[in-house]
Amino acid sequence: MANKAALVGGPDDLPERIVPAAAPGEDLKIPHRGGYEHFKATPRRQEGPEGPLPVYEWWERTEIAE
Repeated sequence: MANKAALVGGPDDLPERIVPAAAPGEDLKIPHRGGYEHFKATPRRQEGPEGPLPVYEWWERTEIAE
């Protein structure tokens, strides 16, 4: 089973809040509405459907270059 992470913050309309986790030390970059939402790992954990999940917190949005 793949590792999962819980996302907090960012746009209210993100389709998923439980996503595949990045490798330790890496940020998550989620494609959304023509750009990317960036999430950084925190030391927090959140209970999820498969047990405790690492929490990643939103910190910025970047646009996809055309």
